[in-house]
Amino acid sequence: MLNPRLASRYAKSLIDIAAEQNSLEETLKDMQLIDAISKQNKDFVLMMRSPVIKADKKNAIIDAVLNGKVGVLTQQFIKLLISKGREQNIDEIAQSYIQQYRESKKIRMVRLTTASPVDSTVIDTLKSKLKAAYTGDSVEFETKVDPALLGGFILDMGDRQLDASIQRDLNDIKKQFTKNLYVSRF
Repeated sequence: MLNPRLASRYAKSLIDIAAEQNSLEETLKDMQLIDAISKQNKDFVLMMRSPVIKADKKNAIIDAVLNGKVGVLTQQFIKLLISKGREQNIDEIAQSYIQQYRESKKIRMVRLTTASPVDSTVIDTLKSKLKAAYTGDSVEFETKVDPALLGGFILDMGDRQLDASIQRDLNDIKKQFTKNLYVSRF
């Protein structure tokens, strides 16, 4: 992140205004859309960060890209960012809004990374176990396939990670052999 403090403050302000206007969920969907656009299209982020492109041109581009796809509050907020010269942080603000929304609603984000696609029954079992572990909180589940793991899984839960992948096991074995702990000097 370029400026996490700034992103957090703008996101908090947007949450407060959205809560006043009873549009928290609508604004969340808008921020998720902006986050998705930022992740899928690096040219959009580069355009927003460019000091060469003037504010009126950025406003026109934003209107063309997001017209009819986001709410009035989000459109006004983006125009405010552009007028204040903070549009280069729009992707960070969107991510911070999503994170703060989840914290306020006590939603835990869990990411399961596996070497091959996982059956829905396994995911349902994991969800039920995690809901039991995090009583009072709801759980959002995201799956990802990474063939480099070779097998096993990695479970990310906020600042915790459970790495039960074969790739990690192989790396651990490799470290043991490179240190040569079990062989004395010849």
